[in-house]
Amino acid sequence: MKLMLGGRSAVMRSPRRGTRRVRVTAIAGAAIATLVAAGCSSQGSSSSSAAAPASSASSSSTSSTSSSSAKVTLTFWSWVPDLNKVVAIWNASHPGIQVQVQVQAGGDAELTKLLTAAKAGNPPDLAQVEYQALPTLVSNNYLANIASSDATLKSDFPAGIWNQVTLGTTALYGVPQDAAPMALFYRADEFKKYHLTVPATWAQFAADAAKLHSEAPGVFLGTFSSVDPGEFAGLTQQAGAQWWSASGSTWTVDIDSAASQKVASYWQSLVSAGGVDNQPQWTAAWDKGMNDGQYIAWVSDVWAPGDMPSASPSNTGKWVMTELPQWTDGAQVVGNWGGSSTAVLAASKHQQAAAEFAAWLNTSPAATAALAADSGIYPADIAAESALSAPPSYFSNQPDFWSLAKQYSAEASPVTWGPDVDVAYTEFTTAFGGAVTGKTSFLGPLAQIQSSVLTDMKKSGFTVAAG
Repeated sequence: MKLMLGGRSAVMRSPRRGTRRVRVTAIAGAAIATLVAAGCSSQGSSSSSAAAPASSASSSSTSSTSSSSAKVTLTFWSWVPDLNKVVAIWNASHPGIQVQVQVQAGGDAELTKLLTAAKAGNPPDLAQVEYQALPTLVSNNYLANIASSDATLKSDFPAGIWNQVTLGTTALYGVPQDAAPMALFYRADEFKKYHLTVPATWAQFAADAAKLHSEAPGVFLGTFSSVDPGEFAGLTQQAGAQWWSASGSTWTVDIDSAASQKVASYWQSLVSAGGVDNQPQWTAAWDKGMNDGQYIAWVSDVWAPGDMPSASPSNTGKWVMTELPQWTDGAQVVGNWGGSSTAVLAASKHQQAAAEFAAWLNTSPAATAALAADSGIYPADIAAESALSAPPSYFSNQPDFWSLAKQYSAEASPVTWGPDVDVAYTEFTTAFGGAVTGKTSFLGPLAQIQSSVLTDMKKSGFTVAAG
């Protein structure tokens, strides 16, 4: 089986990302079958053995030791803030199945570590897995198919989210936890100070950035982060980009599209003019800037309540969430940045117990309420979303926070994730990092990412074409 990261350095991203209804397009069944087969082809597996994990995982799931009287201890890798508080609820009522949270760095860093551990045969029982990472893990046969345990949960989630964890098949590779419609956050007090209006369009955002830079050169309307490819991918989705698409057994890669080029050129102009900084997010310098008023807006996601207390601790109640600026005035379209599931690893000896916990964590009213209150999660579970009322404590000034989140979720662009998102994201960091440092065009990196992804997919045995 091909280890998709293949020794490449991990892309460090947000400590967490996520939230609900992304209306994601299902990957075509034939294409995902090819994905699984290609994932095993490098070791000479036959097509029949490549498809085996779906049935073998289900079989082992039903024979889990969780049904015995012996106490089961499950390890769970996650970057979700304060997840221990949520898990404590489970542990208190399930003495026979105890869960130990092992905090991870997040996103791609966790994926790299997870792939390495799975290849060595010692992964955790459960892991937080972003939706775009699922195809990579499935193609390596590292995730258990928990359909025999949790397929009945289908009606608990929007169809688009469910398709992300099934990859358009009858298998189930994780229980949805959150989705990730993007939004704009801004400091209301600082906007008033600098006489700025909330930008409805990207043209207005650019004009406001220029005005702010002229009046206060050390203050910015946020940053362009060359180490956060998920953010850039979401921005291109809003502009109409579809980096991967599948038809039958053929994948099309269109990363270097006109829509992506428009977004790249836009942000390059802001960086070049000084309207936004090029400071990577989730660094000490970025946290300081968020807290001290150097960055007074943040292009982010509805999962921001989980990050704000650490990024800008002195400004509780001063930040406000609003809709992402639009390319066309009056439009209502946003992109997706992250969103994750709770997946069971194929190597787990307690798959049934793990699947039981994954279902509880993401559908139990007690769990989803705690995830929202303690971790800033906007739950994927339909009933949990409808039950949200009080805003996150950091945004107590904005009583309509959750109703706005629901609106943005409904506006999120459809997206299909390919089998080597990790390759694209790693190449993004290399290419855009070089462009930012060298002050060169942002268009070159797009072509570089496209070329790398096409080459990787062809080497992996996929039928692939350039968009």
